[in-house]
Amino acid sequence: MSNTNTKRRLWRDIHVFDGLRTLPDPMAVITEGARVVTLVPMRELDEGLAEGCHDMGRGRVMTPGLVDCHTHLVFGGSRADEFEARLEGASYEEIARRGGGILSTVTATREATEDELLELARPRLEALIADGVTTVEIKSGYGLTVEDELKMLRVARRLGEVLPVRVVTTLLGAHALPPEFKDDSDGYIDLVCQEMIPAAAQEGLADAVDVFCEKIAFSVAQCERVFEAAEAHGLPIKAHAEQLSNLGGTAMAARHGALSADHIEYLDEAGIAAMRKARSVAVILPGAFHTLGETQQPPIAALREAGVPMAVATDANPGSSPLFMPTLMLNLACTLFRLTPQEALAGMTAHGATALGLKGEGRLQEGATADLCVWDIDTPAALAYAVQPGRLRQRLFQGELTHAV
Repeated sequence: MSNTNTKRRLWRDIHVFDGLRTLPDPMAVITEGARVVTLVPMRELDEGLAEGCHDMGRGRVMTPGLVDCHTHLVFGGSRADEFEARLEGASYEEIARRGGGILSTVTATREATEDELLELARPRLEALIADGVTTVEIKSGYGLTVEDELKMLRVARRLGEVLPVRVVTTLLGAHALPPEFKDDSDGYIDLVCQEMIPAAAQEGLADAVDVFCEKIAFSVAQCERVFEAAEAHGLPIKAHAEQLSNLGGTAMAARHGALSADHIEYLDEAGIAAMRKARSVAVILPGAFHTLGETQQPPIAALREAGVPMAVATDANPGSSPLFMPTLMLNLACTLFRLTPQEALAGMTAHGATALGLKGEGRLQEGATADLCVWDIDTPAALAYAVQPGRLRQRLFQGELTHAV
């Protein structure tokens, strides 16, 4: 394709999913610089607007760039042996209690340098980008010391500097209890609240703070302490909650105005009502559900009825969701949880952005950031229907063409 660096670009006769719905008519889309400046039905296109535009093609499907709002991309080591152990009958909790799970990744991550973690994480993120992602959240949580958590966050920031993608960072210090605090979980929470969060805030490394509120991790009361510390430093909050049991972590997080509650397979009516009141996003993670062979589904119908927005993300991580293909998540959200294709795609665009506090992003409308994808499919629903790499025809990040076939 010639002249691909032209700042003003035009697509004709293209089917548009705008982040919430599929527009009924074939559309014309013009971008200029980093913004979408024109989005009109083809029949209304003023040809004067087309003058000076680079013709980017006709037909196919355009969406906002995908937003992967929950990942753990920065880590050392591998947990393929645990994959085998689960297939032989061991549960996620059993593996965690005998020193595997998160703690095995902690050991490998602590031993790695920043440069080594960067090189390990880069191909994982490149896989997401090749499947249409333009915004990604990356959590810490495999360091569990002040130094190692900050190391992970610095690597995440660097990934956003070396690759064409917006990286949002989340401090997940309260992810697991490190071995040096084996019998002192309250002491570790003191460390998170009094040292880790202040250090991350001072260096500007964290855009939000997360917790793992679960019986194999931290209690509701301990997680609330973390939220109070985050709030004291002006950091938004979110929670891994109700994944393996119903502790009430989601309702507590919602009372603190959490951006999102994630996993939520065991979420109850009180939690849903709290999320609705707080306008928190429910982040659905079918990859972990699939990998762990879970059977308790999140309450999709009740969330839908309550009007709680549902995001979809990969949860890409070394243990419970070693899956680095966002469009696969669209399919799994539909087939496992019965989301509609439109709901799933909204979950990985507009609602995914809202879960990160990026209001107005994840949309394809006039004035929006020109983060967008053109797909070699006939309808937006086809993106969830088939699991097929290579359908991305064009990808723009902040108006710059980063992928074209």
